[in-house]
Amino acid sequence: MSNFDPATYTYLDYAATAPLSEEAAEAMAPYLVPGKLNLALGGNANSLNSPGRAAFAAMEQARKQLAFALGAARPQEVVFTSGATEADNAALFGLARAARRQLQLEGKGSTVPKVLVSAIEHDAVLAPARALAAEGFAVEYLAPNRQGFVEPAALERALGPDVVLVSVQTANSEVGSVMDIARLAALAHASGALFHTDAVQALGKVPVDVGQLGVDAASFSAHKIGGPKGIGCLYLKARTPFEPFLLGGGQENGLRSSTQNVAAMAGFAAAAQVAVEAQQEEELRLRGLRDYLYRELAALDGVRATVEVAPGSGDYLPNIVHVLVDGLESQTMILRFDMLGFGVSGGSACSSQSLEPSHVLRAMGVSADDAQGALRISMGRLTTQDDVARFAQAARQVLEW
Repeated sequence: MSNFDPATYTYLDYAATAPLSEEAAEAMAPYLVPGKLNLALGGNANSLNSPGRAAFAAMEQARKQLAFALGAARPQEVVFTSGATEADNAALFGLARAARRQLQLEGKGSTVPKVLVSAIEHDAVLAPARALAAEGFAVEYLAPNRQGFVEPAALERALGPDVVLVSVQTANSEVGSVMDIARLAALAHASGALFHTDAVQALGKVPVDVGQLGVDAASFSAHKIGGPKGIGCLYLKARTPFEPFLLGGGQENGLRSSTQNVAAMAGFAAAAQVAVEAQQEEELRLRGLRDYLYRELAALDGVRATVEVAPGSGDYLPNIVHVLVDGLESQTMILRFDMLGFGVSGGSACSSQSLEPSHVLRAMGVSADDAQGALRISMGRLTTQDDVARFAQAARQVLEW
């Protein structure tokens, strides 16, 4: 909008992206010096000359820092990507195709390998799942319950000897439900399947330790935690069968070819370190804001919580509030809030231009009409009590427009 003023705007769309943190900007600054001075750190990390070796050392330091933040056993288990979309695609294609190849080597080529994904995944998982189906894989979708959870019993019923891969997100980006990934991964492994989780929304909001979760692969994004856009990573447990998704010069130990963006890696690592160190304190603070906002919005006529979030509950992300509003469409509300100086959304930013109701809400059993009135408020590091109090007041104005 033409009168947009960042100084007075209240941003409540952290689930879409978080503002670049000071720590990430400071970590990236030395790499962004123009001209010859940039050679001190801005070389190609694959070159043997001095600038290249300096860039390589910086890249490996970022990898080590990020591995520690994620709970990876060794730095080489962190494969840098261009973002979570690529990480999700790489996981789905790389793990499923490697598993199919293993079946062929074992003389089981006639077996149709099956992939299980939850029906409420981000499109970065659902789209490659559909592509795998076109390749001949059997793909089955796990339905959540009405509260947005993929239940272990549902996965257990779907598992069988033909299942080679399971992918279930750690936390849902719309309603905020947090899955029991450790138990789901254990069930998959007991059946002989690999397990991947999209942990993008969970990092920095709830505890995320890939070792404790017991997953084979996990996807992460920098810009959701205050890092730069255009960088993410795939955690790939050592010795996990994997076919590279991007082929070329053999960077990232042959797992992801392309010249590495060392500046973005440094920013990602710095943002992750801050997010993980502050996670416990921020979770408590944001949970208080979430519970307050749910109470305030529930007092408005025609507004109801999409899921039942008990005060203080750790079953849902601490920073997401999701409601359904009678008689108003998401797009209308978003624009009205925007005019009042508040940035919110109706769901995933990747599908914000679509007029179709959210596939997440529909999979949960929300009617198409109700889903059209969805509103997601997501908070973060810079969100204050005053921000959510003023938003609650603005909500009354939006409803009485």
